[in-house]
Amino acid sequence: MRTIGNIIWFIFGGFLMSLAWFLLGVLLCITIIGVPFGLQCFKFASLNLAPFGKEIRVQFSEHPIANLIWAILAGWEMALGYLCSGLICCITIVGIPFGLQAFKMMQLAFLPFGADIIKTK
Repeated sequence: MRTIGNIIWFIFGGFLMSLAWFLLGVLLCITIIGVPFGLQCFKFASLNLAPFGKEIRVQFSEHPIANLIWAILAGWEMALGYLCSGLICCITIVGIPFGLQAFKMMQLAFLPFGADIIKTK
């Protein structure tokens, strides 16, 4: 199921979302101030390629100031967007697994600093 979900995700937008996150990360890494935020964009890019079979462990205490800056400037808007897309996907039975992946990305969107992406078995 994991492989099929990742293939469907990749075809129907995962590649484009991953490419957009990667390009944003490159643009942010051009500036010295944006390097930490660009590295978090690379984390999003890797998760958007194949989210099925991965788990996110959020640890707010590792970088609380960076997480607060991210949450205030962009995190709450991104989390709200992932929440809306997850709710829309969960309307149908077929879309529930994709909605759950959007909810998983919502956690990372709100507090990305110190979060780890772990492959599950």
